[in-house]
Amino acid sequence: MNYTKEQILAHCNEFSKNTLMETLKIEYIDAGEDFLTAKMPVNPSVHQPMGLLHGGASVALAESVGSAASFFFINPQEQEVRGIEISANHLKSIREGFVFGTARIIHKGRSLHLWEIKITDEQGNLISLCKLTNMVLDRKKS
Repeated sequence: MNYTKEQILAHCNEFSKNTLMETLKIEYIDAGEDFLTAKMPVNPSVHQPMGLLHGGASVALAESVGSAASFFFINPQEQEVRGIEISANHLKSIREGFVFGTARIIHKGRSLHLWEIKITDEQGNLISLCKLTNMVLDRKKS
């Protein structure tokens, strides 16, 4: 990556405004050469009817952080990223606090990026394990 950690986090948090990420209060908090981490609060706004973190909210966090991470491996003037497949295994439930999604690159190809996203709680317990495939597309010329 040719960006500083501060640039990555500022960019991710800025482009999240007025999106689902802002609605879910997802905040990007850490970045490195092969990972990006975001946090999301767990409260009634992301609960399912039994009062637990909704699996869909976990998947939204995973896809958000994995897609944002791919952005930093492309030339955004010439390319764009689209999530084409995501899978999730929900391993533990949580009722309150924060969850953290950390995306780590598994495969960085010319046209496909494969990410593993681990969602953990504040104690580091694994809540969900997700896999995201992103396609890298050439931007259409205007």
